[in-house]
Amino acid sequence: MLDAREVAWYGGGVMRTQSSDTSPEAERVLIELLRRTPAWRRLQLADQMSATVRRLSLAGLRTRHPAASEAELRRRFADLHLGPELAAKVYGTSFAD
Repeated sequence: MLDAREVAWYGGGVMRTQSSDTSPEAERVLIELLRRTPAWRRLQLADQMSATVRRLSLAGLRTRHPAASEAELRRRFADLHLGPELAAKVYGTSFAD
């Protein structure tokens, strides 16, 4: 349960749920569990989520560009991850679609 300091931190009002398919009580439990989780574990979870997003992004690129080499896929991923302008500065010109 949120105490007065936590309510104030959320702007003095009731915190709205972040997901439409999650009940406020379930979200409160999740937030409390995350608050109790050691920092090293939260960093580990964030790293795992980032790796999953990278794998999903590359899988999507492989689906859209089935004949692409691994080098081309990495370059296309750089466009998505860094943005075309920064990716071009770092890796050179992009592959044409």
